[in-house]
Amino acid sequence: MSVPPLHYDYVRANDLTFRVATAGEGERLALCLHGFPEFSYSWRHQIPALAKLGYRVWAPDLRGFGMSEGPISWRGYTLKEIARDVDALIEVSGAKSVTLLGHDWGAFIAWYYAMHGGRALEKLVTMNVPHPAAGARSIGKLSDGTLNLKQLQRSSYMLFFQIPALPEFVATAGHAFLLRRAFRQMIPDRAIYTDADIDAYCENACLPGRMRKMMNYYRAMVRSGELQRMEKEGYPPIEIPTLMLWGEADIALGKELTYGTERWVPGLTLRYLPGISHLVQQHAPEAVNGMLSAFLQGRGVPEAAAFGLC
Repeated sequence: MSVPPLHYDYVRANDLTFRVATAGEGERLALCLHGFPEFSYSWRHQIPALAKLGYRVWAPDLRGFGMSEGPISWRGYTLKEIARDVDALIEVSGAKSVTLLGHDWGAFIAWYYAMHGGRALEKLVTMNVPHPAAGARSIGKLSDGTLNLKQLQRSSYMLFFQIPALPEFVATAGHAFLLRRAFRQMIPDRAIYTDADIDAYCENACLPGRMRKMMNYYRAMVRSGELQRMEKEGYPPIEIPTLMLWGEADIALGKELTYGTERWVPGLTLRYLPGISHLVQQHAPEAVNGMLSAFLQGRGVPEAAAFGLC
């Protein structure tokens, strides 16, 4: 699926300079937040599609990712601080309505922002990261109360990332050999996910200090105590229309993490994509774009089988 080159602008927000992939015009903003260890390029298939739907599309490199600025210390990567980035980007955009889309870490930020952000959202879309409440309950235990050992094993990399310096070295050694292998294992089809696509992420990850900043998201998540505070204080319901897309072949996050999300998101539409990896919007762009189009236009969201995924 070929896409046109992305157009980038640089935006000053929350005392940092962000590189933002932009497209479209108007007062309705589609703000797309990427995941780890990527940058705005991961939305290359969705940016033109969203613009055709009448949105002004902004896909920023998150702080510390891509070509955006970011502090060195993990303390600058708390959810509260990143939510301020989202607030500031929306303010700079001047948009009158905002639909927030997120994948991976971007989805976690989007969930958090929908509960605690400073701006009302029109709609919310998340991909392959669970709602914090559902995830917290499912990562440790299954519905029958037994330990979810498989998911604990899948999530062990987050603990490895807490070690100073070593994870950055391992991830970028040999021109990011391990990253390249992980990306290719997720999407083996080079027609869908080219070597040039992987090169873009790995070359950026190898820039001086870049991987440390990206891993600081995981370090802040563990060290800041924010997750414990969220659990203690409770999770405000997300009342806006919400679409959650989930590639079922995700090797890091199991499908069971989505179960029960309706408890906190009464307006949830959930669609599973069989055989599709964690990199859902890049692995199945036509299906994802079709589902997005239906959801954003207020139509029923088709199941994956409508796009030949079963």
